[in-house]
Amino acid sequence: MKIELVNRLVMFVSLLVVQVLILNHVHFLGVGTPLLYVYFAITFRRNFPKWLVLVSCFLLGLMVDIFSNTPGLASSVMTLAGLAQCYLIELIAPRDSSDELEASIKALGFSKFLMLSALIATLYCMLFFALEAFNFFDVLMWLARSLVSSVLTMVLILAIESVRSR
Repeated sequence: MKIELVNRLVMFVSLLVVQVLILNHVHFLGVGTPLLYVYFAITFRRNFPKWLVLVSCFLLGLMVDIFSNTPGLASSVMTLAGLAQCYLIELIAPRDSSDELEASIKALGFSKFLMLSALIATLYCMLFFALEAFNFFDVLMWLARSLVSSVLTMVLILAIESVRSR
């Protein structure tokens, strides 16, 4: 358990640094920004304490908010992503699998991991940009930002997961 917490802490710091220093400055086609730190919420194992998932997701979102000048935005949506992961992994994971099942390509298989991460990343991006704009007057721009950011985020998640699964 201690090694897993150390690994989580390293992932927390790594994703925070990469997001704040690099990815917040990437604006693909002027609309899409990869939000890679949502990967932190996706990779919790099946029986990880829900309260710890929510607190750690909130703290990562809070740290992103502090360094990105988005007060409360990332922390609220990241907490929701952590909550969604707790329930979606139960729906997607095989029923006869271990309670120690981690959300990864190696454990779930490519299609189930893709489904889980795509659902969480798309939900995250749609809510993030809806709360950021805080209106629905420009629905096409909101959809474009959400979809392009979701695709960029998924590409980065799959790239990291393919390296991690080896």
